[in-house]
Amino acid sequence: MTDALADRMRRLPKVLLHEHLDGGLRVATLLELLHARGLDAPAGDPDALESWFADRAHAGSLVEYLRGFALTVAAMASLPALERVAFEAAEDARADGVVLGEFRIAPLLFEPFGLAPEAVVEALLAGLARSALPAGLILCAMRHEPATRSERVARLAAAYLGRGVLAFDLAGAEAGHPPGDHAGAIALAREAGLGLTLHAGEADVGERVLEAARLGAARIGHGVRVADLLRGARGDAVLAELRERGVHLEVCPTSNVHTGAAASIAEHPIVPLWRAGVSLSFHTDNRLMSQVTHSGEALVLLREAALTEADLLRMGTLAAEASFLGAPAKAAARAAFAAWAAA
Repeated sequence: MTDALADRMRRLPKVLLHEHLDGGLRVATLLELLHARGLDAPAGDPDALESWFADRAHAGSLVEYLRGFALTVAAMASLPALERVAFEAAEDARADGVVLGEFRIAPLLFEPFGLAPEAVVEALLAGLARSALPAGLILCAMRHEPATRSERVARLAAAYLGRGVLAFDLAGAEAGHPPGDHAGAIALAREAGLGLTLHAGEADVGERVLEAARLGAARIGHGVRVADLLRGARGDAVLAELRERGVHLEVCPTSNVHTGAAASIAEHPIVPLWRAGVSLSFHTDNRLMSQVTHSGEALVLLREAALTEADLLRMGTLAAEASFLGAPAKAAARAAFAAWAAA
């Protein structure tokens, strides 16, 4: 029965809004890219390297979890590698039942390797364009860096708006780096007409979700700590504000367990948030780092979080509505959900 359910979850239409390209490489591709650049790998074959990432996934903190990205960024630091990683990510998602995908990355991470941010963006867009999956790119600024850096990312994203770049994001170690530190970059992104999704409420308090929403974020990466506010005396007011602002949470259940944002899938805040009527959907975050797939996330939510297939379908529909992609891609996603429901 489990195998049959796993196969059904692979075929279930899904919308992917939250996946970091530098956290989702194929293991074999990572090994090949490391060898091509003359870099040491922590393990010498794909199975061993996969186990290495699986061991690190349970670090229990966001800061520790993020350390593996130094390895992947170094491996990806060439234009052909960037294009390849983007293409493979889109194709892997499509093979896993994704009907619409948004992928994200911090382009300035590759400057120390001699790559111009514009060239990085163009290589990634070329890779996504090679896939049959309707997809777009979100550019991330790193929240621990100076505001001048995040403003550069906002301007870069604006320059490629309408050419495959969809939105601006604020990512990285959250505690001590609130969204308001980058209000200038966020304002630039909004003025340019970019979509706005900010990581908040993962490794910091739920108030950061409200702060991000008040700065204009239509979507929140993770956002799970807002569940703490809903349990308090302000719960009704917080829920009303989220609804009024049309906020959608991009929840990444397995990643949240790995970084310590949730104790387990069974105790994950996704269930009380969903039951309270918060608009949300489920995503992978980092397929390599957390050793997950989108269909695997669906399966574990059915098995351990007391959610139903109808819940997952509704989440997918809400994700399609919250997507920054254009009307044709969103309509195609909605049609896929309707066809599944009818069948």
